[in-house]
Amino acid sequence: MRYIVIFLLLLSESIFAQPAGLYRVDSTRLTDIRERLVQLAIQGPTYEMADHATQAAASQITIAKAAYLGLFSAQGNLNEFTVRNAFSSGNNNQYAQIYYPRYNFGLNVPFDIFTRTRNTVKIAKDNYSITLAEKNEKFREIKADVLTKYENYLLAKQLVEFQSKLTQNEYSQFKRAESDFADNLIKLDDLEKAQKSYITEQVKSLSMQRDLNLSKIEIEKVIGVKIEDVEKGLK
Repeated sequence: MRYIVIFLLLLSESIFAQPAGLYRVDSTRLTDIRERLVQLAIQGPTYEMADHATQAAASQITIAKAAYLGLFSAQGNLNEFTVRNAFSSGNNNQYAQIYYPRYNFGLNVPFDIFTRTRNTVKIAKDNYSITLAEKNEKFREIKADVLTKYENYLLAKQLVEFQSKLTQNEYSQFKRAESDFADNLIKLDDLEKAQKSYITEQVKSLSMQRDLNLSKIEIEKVIGVKIEDVEKGLK
């Protein structure tokens, strides 16, 4: 009796441990796949727009820092006046026009130039910080979304594999029932029961295959390539 109990305990541990091993065959490879999926996902237009907004905000900081140069204005003019200088040459008096230029320059500096520039730069930096935070938040959203879709895909794929084995088992049971019915070993009700069980498992297989196909569509919409290509490329 003691040996039977030990055997049952070992058997139950083996049964419960098997699905975990099937679901996570190579954790290192799965980590690489996840990283690749995130890289592909952030190449989409959603993250690209957030990245361009951040770059534009960074450019605004540079523009704001140089804006004070446009606040200076210089003025200047050239005034001329003439002096008639008389000199004699014989009996005729001749006059010479002599020009003396006079230059006037002025520099107009607004009193609030430093305050205005400092505030403009601060606003530009704040806008950059906002766009950078939005970009980081968008990255986290995209990462969570693509990894969630990948987990759904893995689960759907695993369920299809398990259901395929169950369906195949029910098919074998149904074919055996057909053979037994032909040999008059079972009744018609037993045959119909086996057939009904097989059809039920077939319906489950079709439903789970549909779920797997939909999960593939969802994740490939985000990464832009086939999920099989990603998995094959990291083998």
